[in-house]
Amino acid sequence: MRFFNLMVQGTTSDAGKSTLVTALCRLMKERGLNVAPFKPQNMALNSAVTADGKEIGRAQAVQAYAAGLEPDVHMNPILLKPNTDVGAQVIVQGHSVGNMNAVGYHEYKTIAMNAALDSYQHLAKQYDCVLIEGAGSPAEINLRARDIANMGFAESIDCPVIIIADIDKGGVFAHLVGTLDLLSQSEQDRVIGFVINRFRGDIALLQSGLDWLEERTGKPVLGVLPYLMGFHLESEDAVASSPVKATEDTKLKVVIPILPRTSNHTDWDALRLHPNVQVTLVGKNMAIPPADLVILPGSKSVQSDLDFLRQQGWEDYLARHLRYGGKLLGICGGFQMLGDTLEDPLGMENAEPRNTSGLGYVPMRTELKEGKQLKQRTGHLAFANNATLKGYEIHSGISEFNQPVQHFADLENGEEEGYLSKDNQIIGTYLHGLFDDKNALKALLDWAGAIDSQDFDYEAYREQEVARLAKSCDEHIDIDQLIENCRAFKLAST
Repeated sequence: MRFFNLMVQGTTSDAGKSTLVTALCRLMKERGLNVAPFKPQNMALNSAVTADGKEIGRAQAVQAYAAGLEPDVHMNPILLKPNTDVGAQVIVQGHSVGNMNAVGYHEYKTIAMNAALDSYQHLAKQYDCVLIEGAGSPAEINLRARDIANMGFAESIDCPVIIIADIDKGGVFAHLVGTLDLLSQSEQDRVIGFVINRFRGDIALLQSGLDWLEERTGKPVLGVLPYLMGFHLESEDAVASSPVKATEDTKLKVVIPILPRTSNHTDWDALRLHPNVQVTLVGKNMAIPPADLVILPGSKSVQSDLDFLRQQGWEDYLARHLRYGGKLLGICGGFQMLGDTLEDPLGMENAEPRNTSGLGYVPMRTELKEGKQLKQRTGHLAFANNATLKGYEIHSGISEFNQPVQHFADLENGEEEGYLSKDNQIIGTYLHGLFDDKNALKALLDWAGAIDSQDFDYEAYREQEVARLAKSCDEHIDIDQLIENCRAFKLAST
């Protein structure tokens, strides 16, 4: 079977690149192709851990799932995790190589490109096709030099490109024409067509615009994808808003602060979708409503995000919340915040070493150190009739308890994990993805007070949504013709 590749680029961030690649991965798999997703460079605070303890972007893990594969570090060789407004932790083939500012990373891009090409070749040797996702827009003029995320990478591997645009935001024709116009001639020649995403209404009213676009650019519109009402796919980076639900079905009110450097916010997707749970996300300068359960989420900059919480009045709020019987769950960085001290002797999160007092609810000190804990975990909840549990760890720092404590979970290797307060009000854990396991979800909802909540299988729901997405794309894009176009492009360019 002849190998081919295809790259999906977008006119903007959130145009639908990750979503389309996910759909194409499933559709190629259904056609009997051995397909792998790939993103040369990803900037996101949502990440996943591979079975061999490497870190990649969350979107590529979801795409691997759609393709019927286990996540592989080569699917996302460069991951940038912002920790300030001008800098990020740089992760190359699953391992951190340190923090860099924008100028420093620009100089590093030659090395990063070599790693990206190495990973791509690794996949190309194993699979019938590689579906590649771009980042942001290929028309960012200031980022064109040494580009490894969009056309720079496409040209380096001689790859055809689809450009996708989101019509729901408005200006779709300007986005597509303008993006194409800002590309070089060789890059324009690489574009084999457009996809318009999230269309609502009568397609007949759009047809004149499609005809004009094809005549103006000489590029075909490969498909117009409809807006899928209520569609859920794990977000690559941006925090998704919670759906509004009927109040009579709500059995648990959950409040979560959105931190400046919130990480792995997919942790609460299952809660947002649960029919009996109302999740309220509280951003900067927003009033904090009453809650049954407060979740302190993961953070890429724990000390500065704890400063933010204090400035926003969360310390006093949490004291009142617990005094009146509320439950509190800290995940990863949120767990570290619950301890007595946060120590950064190497200045990993700050320009210089700094120690910070934690919230003091867990008798624990945390010291940030070089290196990361990157592990997939399975086990049982220690307090809930041994309900099954699975998740993953992604964190810097080592935490030590100052006294004997009740633990949260028994892990598969005999280790004890996390913390449960004696009064049963507070849980702290390093495990992301807690609520994705239906048994752990039910047990944690019971713990939080929603004892008669409905069963909800998030993993089955995710499969349903991926199948719905793939079916929609299959109905609105000629996938078999697209495959032939990709193969023909490969032949024509060699």
